[in-house]
Amino acid sequence: MALAAGALPALAFPAPSLWWLAYAALVPWLLLVRSAPGGRRAMVDGWLGGTGFLLAAHHWLMPSLHVFIVVLAALLGLLWAPWGWLTHRLLHGRPGPGRAAAALVLVPSAWLMVELVRSWEYLGGPWGLFGASQWQVPAALRMASVGGVWLVGYLLVLVNVGLAVLIAVPRARAVAVAGITACGAAVGAVWAWAPVAGESGTARIAVVQPGVIHGPQPRFERSAELTRQLAGRDPDLVVWGESSVGHDLDERPGLARELAALSRAVGADLLVNVDARRSDQPGIYKSSVLIGPDGPTGQRYDKMRLVPFGEYIPARPLLGWATSVGKAAGEDRRRGTEQVVMRLPDGLRIGPLVCFESAFPDMSRSLVRDGAQVLVVQSATSTFQQSWAPEQHASLAALRAAETWRPMVHATLTGVSAVHGPRGESVGPRMGTDASAATVYTVPLGQGTSPYVRTGPWIVYGAMAALLGYAGYEGLRALRRTPRRPPSRP
Repeated sequence: MALAAGALPALAFPAPSLWWLAYAALVPWLLLVRSAPGGRRAMVDGWLGGTGFLLAAHHWLMPSLHVFIVVLAALLGLLWAPWGWLTHRLLHGRPGPGRAAAALVLVPSAWLMVELVRSWEYLGGPWGLFGASQWQVPAALRMASVGGVWLVGYLLVLVNVGLAVLIAVPRARAVAVAGITACGAAVGAVWAWAPVAGESGTARIAVVQPGVIHGPQPRFERSAELTRQLAGRDPDLVVWGESSVGHDLDERPGLARELAALSRAVGADLLVNVDARRSDQPGIYKSSVLIGPDGPTGQRYDKMRLVPFGEYIPARPLLGWATSVGKAAGEDRRRGTEQVVMRLPDGLRIGPLVCFESAFPDMSRSLVRDGAQVLVVQSATSTFQQSWAPEQHASLAALRAAETWRPMVHATLTGVSAVHGPRGESVGPRMGTDASAATVYTVPLGQGTSPYVRTGPWIVYGAMAALLGYAGYEGLRALRRTPRRPPSRP
């Protein structure tokens, strides 16, 4: 039951996209943890529920990792064990209004801590953050501009806790109603009074999506063919997907000349993605490279955050056996050292990200703080083309755009390509997994600085403070309950 209850929230994400389910999806899990006979059992229910959620959210990795995905989910699911203990501590039995009010604040805070820890790139990264399920809800996107995906997730968990209290804690129903009403009031206040992104012109950006084509040379040829069709359509930038070029351009000068000819033909720079062994550095890099009419412009970004097991194996001497049971990386990719903002000839500044990096809110925020006017993600999901992964990956562009007030272009080699404006709104048609085409988007440019870019994940810091305050309170109570020994007689 705990496994099933933990898996239920995954239906709120694409591809099912039952976003409304997120407002009650945690209730069965909360009620199960609350009813546990003791704290240890509540921790087990929290662990099993977390395992179920991770398996459901990452089920598309099973063809690649096989049984190893179960091991990973069980290990990361342990992060929800303290969350289960805290939920049981606050809601077990017949809690009064005080404990229920504390649960409305502390249970969502503990959930954020779980999401924060598992978002570390070496533990898998922030795929499937609860707040990301609301990517198509305008009110949620406005909240994201104020507090990021973290604030959206916090409010979702708070509503779920309020519903659980309404169902199972008769003595505290007034507190639950007050908490849910406060959430609605906060959303309404942000909608009414929070600043919104302005617009400062447009940019014409073309996305080239060749589709599922096996082999680096046929992929390149199809991308070049689609790019030639853009001649006369006046794009400012042409974006190719991840791994669209399979050879280092320094070693293949003929390839660089061909890309330069394409740039001259369409009258715009090309942003390609090179997945190859470098001639000037040891190892394989995934790099965004800007190509002008005279060849590479010298502006290059090397991917920094790699996909665990897909692009490298953490602690390879210990976990290298994963290559024998799935499609884990046979050789670790190399990491870049810093983010880069590229400048086009017309002055437009773009911030490139590669695939998995669009899931990290801090990376897009950092690029905008460095001056990026457009965020560009180069992606490929050929291995997971028939799963939920392409739709879920593309949905992240809406959140990153809303958080930063900068449009995001999500361009895929294979998968789903999408563009979202500075308020998270969809721009132009999406290209689905069956598309092999080139599309030009008129992208509105954002103006101003969003509250989230200015202040960062303040709700995370508030959650930390609330949990530390509760720990201090419980510590003082424990000290007061400690009986004093009577003084010994001489």
